[in-house]
Amino acid sequence: MGILRRIDRDAELWLLLVFYVMLVATMAVEVLRREVFSYSSIWGEEIVRYSFIYLAWIGAAVAVKERAHIRIDVLMHYVGPRPKALLYILGDLVMFLVALVALYWSFETVLVSAKFGSVSHGLRISMVWFLMAVPLGFTLIVWRLLQSFARDFRSLKDGTPVFQGNKMFD
Repeated sequence: MGILRRIDRDAELWLLLVFYVMLVATMAVEVLRREVFSYSSIWGEEIVRYSFIYLAWIGAAVAVKERAHIRIDVLMHYVGPRPKALLYILGDLVMFLVALVALYWSFETVLVSAKFGSVSHGLRISMVWFLMAVPLGFTLIVWRLLQSFARDFRSLKDGTPVFQGNKMFD
């Protein structure tokens, strides 16, 4: 398996693991410091907060990739394979347009932060690194939607059932 295919398949999962471990480890250390030593830090709270933000945006891209995001699919049970594929494409198209607009506007905050050189209070790191979570998340979402379009158009052309993702409750 090629390295690019492996990155495409697993990169977000590894990033989620890194941010989750960072969040849990920092939170555990901060609870221990607060309860045992009666001392806490500002930087620990910031690491937890920004790790959670990155988790949310990367997780959103994974949900799009796996079609695991919340949707109302009652209508899907009553239509054939071709209309089902077209409905998925339509839904992805709407999400794609919203993601493009959000991606464009999310860069404004990053650029303003870079222009004025804002830094975080505890870590004293440029806020650009933390604010980039939103454009990064939308970039990943746009990329996963493009892949979804390709997959759905291929299914439509081949006449095979469209990928529906895994159901949460079966």
